[in-house]
Amino acid sequence: MKNVYGVKGNIIYTKEFGKYEVISKGIIIIENGIIKGIYNGLPFHYKDIKVIDYKDKLIIPGFVDLHLHAPQFPNMGLGLDKELIPWLNKYTFPEEEKYYDLQYAEKVYKKLINKIWSVGTTRCCIFNTIHKDSTKLLLDLFNKSGLGAYIGKVNMDRECPDELKEETNTSILDTLEIVNEYKDKYKLVKPIITPRFVPTCSFDLLKSLGEIANKYDIPVQSHLCENYGEIELVKSLHPECKNYAEVYNKSNLLKDNKCIMAHCVLVNESEIDLLKKKRTFIAHCPTSNLNLSSGIAPIRRVIERKVNVGLASDISGGHTLSIPEVIASSAQVSNLKWLNSNKVEEKLTTAELFYLATKGGGKFFGKVGSFEEGYDFDALVIDDSDLLIENNLSLEERLQKFIYIGSSNNIVERYVCGNIIKEPNI
Repeated sequence: MKNVYGVKGNIIYTKEFGKYEVISKGIIIIENGIIKGIYNGLPFHYKDIKVIDYKDKLIIPGFVDLHLHAPQFPNMGLGLDKELIPWLNKYTFPEEEKYYDLQYAEKVYKKLINKIWSVGTTRCCIFNTIHKDSTKLLLDLFNKSGLGAYIGKVNMDRECPDELKEETNTSILDTLEIVNEYKDKYKLVKPIITPRFVPTCSFDLLKSLGEIANKYDIPVQSHLCENYGEIELVKSLHPECKNYAEVYNKSNLLKDNKCIMAHCVLVNESEIDLLKKKRTFIAHCPTSNLNLSSGIAPIRRVIERKVNVGLASDISGGHTLSIPEVIASSAQVSNLKWLNSNKVEEKLTTAELFYLATKGGGKFFGKVGSFEEGYDFDALVIDDSDLLIENNLSLEERLQKFIYIGSSNNIVERYVCGNIIKEPNI
């Protein structure tokens, strides 16, 4: 049975990097959650369908957050005067030890999911902890919310506190159990292989995780080249590898078009070549990179080299779950990059960053993040009337204004796969 309807409003999205598609008072036709087309007026053969008229409001794709840590939600805003490794030891690892307690985990996860919904993120990729049962709980709660997510049990068997250090075989078996139980359980919520990063995973563990990812066709997420101290530690642990990325590659974790590497602040040319070859996604985390003194990722350069890029909040290294705020931070660090390059490396525009926040990251989920025919209808309806002191702004200017000074209060409706998603009651 077909479920066909239309939504009408001021439509703005990016089909191509940096180029807005704008349809004033346009109509999007959705059939069974999939976009059939965009029209200036209602076609005759759709004359009997229901059309939801959002009047002068903006209709944009839902935001995609390619990298965040669920158990770090209580730590947002803490320890952000430290660098990565001291921050992990002082704040992150002690918090993550708590998630053996399912009551505590449930309390945190419910608040997290409601906040993710609130800020207009419709799809995200999430690190949990080493704890198998709390990872299952998070998968189940996300499914109830109606939002889309990849969620991974973190793997760690070295270079971490004893309370979080797994026995290698247990880590592998717990991961296998989650993969088998959840790979086909839900439509929009799936498991993802999640070695925390090379320093906390023995090569035996990394190699076994690569085997699981390839045998069961499960995507992969981890961290890469975030911080100088981290890179030096990887060199000392793996002197046989020419660089950090090569460790992942040798363990078959750089799955073609199905792998996210967060940060990539300090990737070298050889690593960029490898990421391009493997069609790896980079999760750009500017708020975290600034807070933990990691640096400014070479985003313009990797995009020019045809590497996939999406945006990410990376809480709690990042201090906000809002992807519009991440867009603003991305623009600001790009401005600094431009100045430091003697104005050679071009600044990233709002249109380019909006693409990264929607279709750029959405590609990891398939046909997500755009309003092209055949794409899932993930969308936000924005009432920006309280932001408009002047009434003669273009739709592009209105979108920019929402990104920089709007809030979750301006989001009046959220759609995922064609379904209106109300505030999660979980």
